[in-house]
Amino acid sequence: MSSIIFGPINSRRFGKSLGVDLSPNTKQCNFDCLYCELKSTKVVDNQSNIVPLNDIVNAIKEALSEHKDIDVLTLTANGEPTLYPYLNELIEQINSFKGNIKTLILTNSSTINESKVQEALKKLDSVKLSLDCATQKCFKKLDRASKNIDLEEIKKGILEFSKNYKGNLIIEILFVKGINDNLEEVEKLNNFLLKLKPTRVDLSTIDRPPAFNIKPISYDKLYELSLGFDKSLPIVIASRATNDSKLFNYSKSEILNTLSMRPLTLDDINKLFTKESIDKFNELLKDGKIEKVNSLGVEFYRSKE
Repeated sequence: MSSIIFGPINSRRFGKSLGVDLSPNTKQCNFDCLYCELKSTKVVDNQSNIVPLNDIVNAIKEALSEHKDIDVLTLTANGEPTLYPYLNELIEQINSFKGNIKTLILTNSSTINESKVQEALKKLDSVKLSLDCATQKCFKKLDRASKNIDLEEIKKGILEFSKNYKGNLIIEILFVKGINDNLEEVEKLNNFLLKLKPTRVDLSTIDRPPAFNIKPISYDKLYELSLGFDKSLPIVIASRATNDSKLFNYSKSEILNTLSMRPLTLDDINKLFTKESIDKFNELLKDGKIEKVNSLGVEFYRSKE
């Protein structure tokens, strides 16, 4: 199988996903993020090592003929996928043969203010945009973007794109210890997201060895930061289980109060609640005091009171 294609992998949030790498031969990115697992390289504004469009289309068709049960095609890159110069044509061709398979792109948001990028991304079922910082100081330190990229232009572009996009708009915020895990960033991110009203917001931290000596935050800290976002926002704590999470022994009223402040997934509940608290949670669920809601395949539990 061509290096263009990777997977399939089972994604808890998107189903069975087949990855499409739009820069399989070398890293080509306009960010040099501290948390990237790829070796640090000079940032670029354009791809110079370009894979022919037909090569990517043929690789996708070949993979789909082999894997008949794919739920989503995920466009990504060894770098930033929106730098691929034939992105619009690629998406149009994929849409002509994908059938019921959904399409998704994972992008660092750097080019979202460009009209040609917006036009291409509008043709996808889901767009996942990274937005780690709301202030220029944090952005410069963490994402280390090309000098031609301005955070305020990115935010402006995201808002503009959202007005005309009919698909699922997902924002991912990755927290790094000592850089963006503070109340100032959360407050400013929250204010922006309230204007944006995305389909979902994924909060995460480092879960692969990064190129630089930086540290993840704990699950407990992620949960604490999640409480800084307005409860109207569909927040998902997208973090793997850790051994250092503190388990809480909640009363039934505390469980209901917690779920009214921040709806949680079952994964979150298993990371936060003691066994006794989980038993109380199940009783409240059975009694109809807790309801289950679904957001893009992710099930949340929230208080009905």
